[in-house]
Amino acid sequence: MGLKRRQRVEPEFSLAAMIDVIFLLLMFFMLTSNFVTPNALNLQLPSSSSKSMASSTFSVSVKADGTFYVERDPVAREALENAIKAMIRKKTVGDDKSVTLTVSADKSAVIDNVVFILDIANRLKVKTILATNPPEKVDAR
Repeated sequence: MGLKRRQRVEPEFSLAAMIDVIFLLLMFFMLTSNFVTPNALNLQLPSSSSKSMASSTFSVSVKADGTFYVERDPVAREALENAIKAMIRKKTVGDDKSVTLTVSADKSAVIDNVVFILDIANRLKVKTILATNPPEKVDAR
């Protein structure tokens, strides 16, 4: 008998076409997406669960009437940058050059005054923390 054995076909799957499609989709989404620009002010908001403090900190406060305070001493708006520079020099000790500025603003303070403080801190390359109160617990009944 002249029966021939069938040659078995090995199943193969080429990934080249799928890789091309994925690459084209990736390029499409990259070109059509909006790019996020980082904020000019680097704010580090404190979390309520953290109990640790930065090693070297000082505070700048602003009241609702626009009065600025550096470590409880009133400072004019024009002299605020020089007062912050002096406090940075006072707080930098030895090799530790990292100083953190805590911004405490009254709830009804004008946001322009807060941005003014953060802009000074950004120019002086100082880390900033925006002081907030922990959220009030809502009684769910």
